[in-house]
Amino acid sequence: MTPDRPDDAVLRAFGAAGVTPVRLPGGRGMAWRVGDVVLRPDDGPTVTDWRATVLAELPHTSAFRTPRPIATTDGAWRSGSWEAWEFVPGRADERRVEDVLRAGRAFHRALAHLDRPAFLGAGSDPVRPDDAWSRADRMAWEEEPLPRDPSLDRLAAAFRPVRSPFQLVHGDLLGNVLFAGGHPPTVIDWPPYWRPAGLGSAVAAVDAVCWHAFPLGRLGALGDGITEWSQLLVRALAFRIATLHLLGAWDATAAARHRPVIDAVV
Repeated sequence: MTPDRPDDAVLRAFGAAGVTPVRLPGGRGMAWRVGDVVLRPDDGPTVTDWRATVLAELPHTSAFRTPRPIATTDGAWRSGSWEAWEFVPGRADERRVEDVLRAGRAFHRALAHLDRPAFLGAGSDPVRPDDAWSRADRMAWEEEPLPRDPSLDRLAAAFRPVRSPFQLVHGDLLGNVLFAGGHPPTVIDWPPYWRPAGLGSAVAAVDAVCWHAFPLGRLGALGDGITEWSQLLVRALAFRIATLHLLGAWDATAAARHRPVIDAVV
């Protein structure tokens, strides 16, 4: 179990001793700011070390940036159960859907040359993440069976082959792009998936409609220029609904929120 807050040994390891940690909003309440350092529970050595290595060198552009990872005093990316990132000012704004998608596309272009990491391997690869989000992603791409549910049955009946190339994508963009005046948007908290680049936009789009009052009639326009947009929306909805099932959070209220979007995309 990860401690509620980083202890003094972790703070010393990341050069943040002597500063009182302050819990940050978002991040499921598990991220802490310590001066110019943000500490969050790591995702295990395989994912954490790989992601930190990638983002330590990823070139930024005028269209996006990311926080840089912070190594410990002995050069590791982890201390105890924690990882560290530079603090980057800014605030998420789920109403700025087009701006989020624009930053996400730039981020995905910067990742397009990278190979598929082993932990996102296909088939019965034993190192694949087994959290609810990773399992739901595989369900939405027919690599594991979906839970039995009328909403998911409708979406599964609309599955069609997707021919767009797969690459590394960010699977949760909408609340994880920070905006600050005079700076490029900052993409944070990257959960990596190996899917078509447009899926990141599709997940953000259905989140915006289902949870943040984005007009359903503008859903199609968000996919301008994205190949197989309609099918990516189907997969994105299946991913989100399967996740809620696995978390025990799928109920009548959630079903009502998603029903109009399902009607539109199937």
